Amino acid sequence: MVPPLVSVGPLLPTLQAAKIQTTHFNISNIFWTFTAWKIHQIMEEKPVRVLACGDVEGRLTALFNRVNTIQKKAGQFDLLLCVGEFFGTTPEAAAEWQQYKTGAKKAPIHTYILGAASQETVKSFPSADGCELAENITYLGRRGVFTGVSGLQIAYVSGREASQEPAPAHCFSPKDLSALVATLTSSKFRGVDVLLTSQWPRGVWQYGNTPEVNTKFCGSSSVANLADKLKPRYHFAALEGAHYERLPYRNHVVLQENAQHVSRFISLATVNNPAKKKYLYAFNIVPLKSMDPSELVKQPQDVTENPYRGAAKTDKLKTGFNTTAEEEEPAGQFFFDLSSKRGGGGFRGRGRKRDHHHGDGPGGRDGHHGDGQGGRDGNHGDGQNQGQFKQQRRHPQPTGPCWFCLASPQVEKHLVISIGEHCYLAMAKGGLTPEHMLILPIGHYQSVVDLSSEVVMEMEKYKMALKSFYQKRGERCVTFERNYRSQHLQLQVVPVPLSRCATADLKEAFMVQAQEQNMELMEIPEHTDLKQIAPPGTPYFYVELDSGEKLYYRIQKHFPLQFGREVLASEAVLNIPTRADWKECKQTREEEDQSSKQLRDAFQPFDFALED
Repeated sequence: MVPPLVSVGPLLPTLQAAKIQTTHFNISNIFWTFTAWKIHQIMEEKPVRVLACGDVEGRLTALFNRVNTIQKKAGQFDLLLCVGEFFGTTPEAAAEWQQYKTGAKKAPIHTYILGAASQETVKSFPSADGCELAENITYLGRRGVFTGVSGLQIAYVSGREASQEPAPAHCFSPKDLSALVATLTSSKFRGVDVLLTSQWPRGVWQYGNTPEVNTKFCGSSSVANLADKLKPRYHFAALEGAHYERLPYRNHVVLQENAQHVSRFISLATVNNPAKKKYLYAFNIVPLKSMDPSELVKQPQDVTENPYRGAAKTDKLKTGFNTTAEEEEPAGQFFFDLSSKRGGGGFRGRGRKRDHHHGDGPGGRDGHHGDGQGGRDGNHGDGQNQGQFKQQRRHPQPTGPCWFCLASPQVEKHLVISIGEHCYLAMAKGGLTPEHMLILPIGHYQSVVDLSSEVVMEMEKYKMALKSFYQKRGERCVTFERNYRSQHLQLQVVPVPLSRCATADLKEAFMVQAQEQNMELMEIPEHTDLKQIAPPGTPYFYVELDSGEKLYYRIQKHFPLQFGREVLASEAVLNIPTRADWKECKQTREEEDQSSKQLRDAFQPFDFALED
């Protein structure tokens, strides 16, 4: 038997007087009653003026005095949305609420609040269903969605994520979220205008600016999943006592999906907090359904990747999802004990966080640190042991011989310039210039998109160090990767004298030569992560210029293995066309020893791996 509609009974005249209309939804065979405001003065194209507020905690008079001040200066707002704890637990808060409940005081604006986020405030809500608590103050309900006649659509979830079933009155369960998603998502669903939750979404800071909260314990993964599915244009939360406006993030995968609107996450502080953190947020919003599609999907310059997808879901180290101390330990690595004497023939590794227990290990043999090939062409080793090493952590290991895994006997270790925790720097064999270098992961990874977060972070540190190194020499650097016919990631970093060409000329050189070979290099938008464009296993060519501009080509069938070198060696850039093929630039072992020693010494002031 289907349960009857939740009755609004004598509440209807009050709702009608407040210009509220009632809407009924059927969620998982349970009928729920939700309320939606009716704003007569706005047309479809006119924005709705909204205020959002963090935890009120019973300080209603302070809140509404502030709202009155804002409205005197900026004009009337249409509604106030409150997230977090609305009611307080002190006797003073209870006495203040009684004034509004009895009508002695009145909220100056239609105010919509979420339910209890703690057991102590549950008693302030007479029902789990939405209802009017006082004039102009409406409790939305446990969870649901409502749409005003303006078309503005707001989804909401009250309380915190439950750790048990059945969920306590101040918590929500997975069933609540599933029911909410089921009412909204369809083939034509594009997102909601506003999402209200008390808890933060876990990992929302991924790819964005860092909040001033303890990210190890902050947020709910269920709320993150909800936000990912509902694609709100604005998402408000509280409970952390912090003000945080995350950079806007996109809801589509660049170059793979049609453009969609961006989302903004905003956390607001507690009303009247002593630190004077922001607790009120004002904004105008034209309902999604009324917007021109081309306007809706415009991307701001500071847009980032979606924090809830791709690496953010699988990367336990960065998001903290179900992460234990054991899981935070990276996966395996060999470190070489390097002589404290500077300028020796051997390479140097990290000079910090080391103990002094060393094991024996292989020196380099015939292998190749080449630019273009991931295989055997070229010798790049010696039969000697260049230094002792120890096994400190385990990195991903290859299934067969690899010329670039640092622990491999095939690696020509005399070309190594610096060793970090997760990556190492090496002079390129047969380099375009004497300062042409490679950044390589110590463990076995095929491409950038396969890297774990800690490896990516250290790779970025090496890129920044090289950029500073080259700038000091009057050069700009070009970084490129070819994930095609190679088994171990080699990030090529090539310096170009500032006097040779501008960054725009470099970009044009790549574009023109790609067109000549019937390839279309695509520019990747700023703040876009390569992992969002090229799933693991995708063959691609990738270029990053010193300006931060990034070019990408998805390799379809055949691809010229020396393309990156050919562009940089061309007349338009370095004008050394005879050095386009690394095999034509090989040196003797003695020459390599001398060149790597000079490069090692020159790079030393920029080598963060030598810091104590």
